[in-house]
Amino acid sequence: MRPRRNELIKLGGELVEQLRGPVPQQVRDAIAGWRDPRAKALRQRRRAVRRARLWTATGLTTGTGAVVVETASAAPGIAVPALIGAAVVSGVAAVSTGVRAWRLHKQPLPEAPPAPVVLPARGSQAREPITRLGEAEDTLRELLTQLAAGALVPPDAVTEARTTGAEAASALRAVAARVQVVERAREHAPPLDRGHLTESIRALRAQLDQGLDGYGALVAAAARALAASSVATPRHDLTDATDRLAALASALRELSLG
Repeated sequence: MRPRRNELIKLGGELVEQLRGPVPQQVRDAIAGWRDPRAKALRQRRRAVRRARLWTATGLTTGTGAVVVETASAAPGIAVPALIGAAVVSGVAAVSTGVRAWRLHKQPLPEAPPAPVVLPARGSQAREPITRLGEAEDTLRELLTQLAAGALVPPDAVTEARTTGAEAASALRAVAARVQVVERAREHAPPLDRGHLTESIRALRAQLDQGLDGYGALVAAAARALAASSVATPRHDLTDATDRLAALASALRELSLG
């Protein structure tokens, strides 16, 4: 009885490990991909194209059938009118679905969602800044999308702000990675060296906070541009904040490489 019980306990443990493994993550990623607005738009395009091709093929088939019956039969009866009617209906449907497919392809695709980001471990000095960065990225993405849709600022200003925001976020995550490496090294360092490593971690955390302040300034400028009724002033604010963040991101990259 006991070996059977031990076998069941072992099987249960293996099942728990599988549930914690990559399979559930793959399922979650698949669900997220299915809900992605960009993926939905692509599926709509493909369905519209398939339907247009199907109706076109049906119209050609029924039209050809009507011609064949008309020429091959001395008394086609109602076959020819029925085939002609089916060809007309298929032709109308083909045109309608073709127009829909054309319109769907003319519409710009939604922006692809960002890749999921793994947060630093709890207790790390990098966790709180990276959590704030993710929230700021989501806010900036939504603001820039609305600015572009409403044409409240020129497209080049939106593009530059989006590109600069992505570069700054990448630079900040590189600093966060350095924080985590130094934290792990501190755990294995002799007691006399840990104080120096702690000061290094504090300096890197200060860089993260400074970078997040610059990123927040860009978010604020985009929010002011969205809320304002004029175009000239918000564009100037957004461009100025973009330039400052670009300089800050460049400085962070140089520090990371130094």
